[in-house]
Amino acid sequence: MDRQKKFFSAEDVLFELTRSSDVENIESEDSDDGDMLVDEADPIIYRHQVESSDEEWQPSTSQPAEKRRKLSDYSRSALAVVDLNPPVKGRGKKRVRKTKSTPAVSPSTPTVKWNCSTDEDITPPPAVFRPFRTPGPQLILTASYTVLQLFQLFISTSLLQTIVKNTNAYGAMHQKDQKQWQDISLNDIYAYLSLIIYMGMTKRPSLPDYWRKHNIFRTPFPAEVMSSRKFFSISSALHLSDPKVDAENNTKKGTAAYDRLCKLKPMYQELRDACKNFFHPFQNIAIDERMVATKARNGLKQYMKAKPTKWGYKLFVLADSLFAYTWDFFIYEGKSPAAPIPQNKGLSYESVMALVDEKMLGTGYKLFVDNFYTSPALFTDLLKKNIWACGTIRSNRIGYPKTAMNKLPKRAPRGTHHWLREGDLLFVEWKDTREVQMCSTIHRGTGGNVVQRKVKGGNGQWETLDVPVPDCVAEYNRFMGGVDVSDALITYYKISHKTRKWYRTFFFHFVDIAIVNAFILHRQMAGMKNQKPLTQKQFREQLVEELTVLVRADVPSPPPSHKEDTRHLPGNFASDSTKGRRQCRVCSQKTPVFCKTCSVALCFLPKRDCYAVWHEQH
Repeated sequence: MDRQKKFFSAEDVLFELTRSSDVENIESEDSDDGDMLVDEADPIIYRHQVESSDEEWQPSTSQPAEKRRKLSDYSRSALAVVDLNPPVKGRGKKRVRKTKSTPAVSPSTPTVKWNCSTDEDITPPPAVFRPFRTPGPQLILTASYTVLQLFQLFISTSLLQTIVKNTNAYGAMHQKDQKQWQDISLNDIYAYLSLIIYMGMTKRPSLPDYWRKHNIFRTPFPAEVMSSRKFFSISSALHLSDPKVDAENNTKKGTAAYDRLCKLKPMYQELRDACKNFFHPFQNIAIDERMVATKARNGLKQYMKAKPTKWGYKLFVLADSLFAYTWDFFIYEGKSPAAPIPQNKGLSYESVMALVDEKMLGTGYKLFVDNFYTSPALFTDLLKKNIWACGTIRSNRIGYPKTAMNKLPKRAPRGTHHWLREGDLLFVEWKDTREVQMCSTIHRGTGGNVVQRKVKGGNGQWETLDVPVPDCVAEYNRFMGGVDVSDALITYYKISHKTRKWYRTFFFHFVDIAIVNAFILHRQMAGMKNQKPLTQKQFREQLVEELTVLVRADVPSPPPSHKEDTRHLPGNFASDSTKGRRQCRVCSQKTPVFCKTCSVALCFLPKRDCYAVWHEQH
């Protein structure tokens, strides 16, 4: 056979093909079945079928039947070894001309047809809502809570005492100044909290500007609460975890036992538990990402081009859609061997399953997610837990109906939509400014909702039109923004300070979460009592005032003055000159001395004798 190969050219074989009488039989079989069966053992026929279309393989019917003779066995053996595209001499490998072919749809392939918007759809079974607790604040509804008490539900005194202890231990170990580290107290951390909340509402170009005495920058409140030296001392030593535990954890780097979030504990876990304990979500909930801006260089920082904050730490958040309460969240650690979420089914699937705990939430909830999370597999598994879901979906997701039939035209008018149901899953394609794909286990394919859109008419004038919209799109736009509203409430007066330690950025963000959740509880309690709630700015102002009063309540007050005593004698606020200092009435600097008769704090130093200046003027 090898010796015969070189005696036959492509023209000889094609000539034999045209003379073959078997071609007529092949042609008749092809017209009946729609597919030409080819033996894959024949290399020439198999390769030609792949590289060319079905039309090229149709035999010519214009030739007379008597001229089509049957190929001999000798010709068939030659056909099996002759290459129809021999290599051109001097041009290296042979070049095969590729032709565009339209893939034929097999008759056995099931095709699905989209239904029009006017076609009737079945009504899914309603979601029977059985929450684990009564939705709303988990507090004594008849009691009255101050702003500080609501804040202390999330940032408790025991947590702050732990932070004070760890900060003192860290400051003693890493103090670089010549002076020895001075331990801070619980009052100091309360004063520090009041200042950083205050700084979130009143912006200055830099932190030292809050203590400047220039007429333009002068703000007396920060100097009354804490000196700038002490504030920056606490900022440089603030530590959430035990330094000994951190040192032990650092020895495990590179292993699965290493905890990347060790320095955030115990505040991280305690805040998550508090968020779940003092509020229970209503039926509609949402899951989305939240970005905490940072310029730090570590493995926790992520990039998301679709977010306003593109570089930062990523948090996955479950929020109540009605009141934007942050009910649960966790920090994304990246592809870490110690990450709490296995990614066997993908990050989008596992993150939802980690946040949706039906044992703590209950059943009958309606979850709204965007196209990062939505997948038929996720929605099917959620439905097994009696949790319904709705969200936008990407057309390339596994399980999305792949069909070329009844696709929406590119120039379809706004409001055009069609739907497709596969079991419990509903797929909807709706045309707005662009095509929107939806997946839902809650809604029907039909609906009578409308949405208003501004459209420029032929005369160049803008006019408002009522555009039909499916029920799943309307409810998605209504309930998906729970996390976004929570982010907006945090951003209005967020605490944002430059820091060299990445975990202190999380400390500021955790305080913001606590304030916003406490504010939502305040608004809920006020609504139940038919009272006018505070705005968030008023809420934060009241919180700063109550924290300041709490700090000053523990400072010993000056002894009462006697009106009949006309002598002006100096006295000390405390036995130690470094404690109990107050702002001088003349120079506004801290002093431990006061006048017993006037009850006024005054400096009594050789270079700063405000005591004499005051009494000369009064």
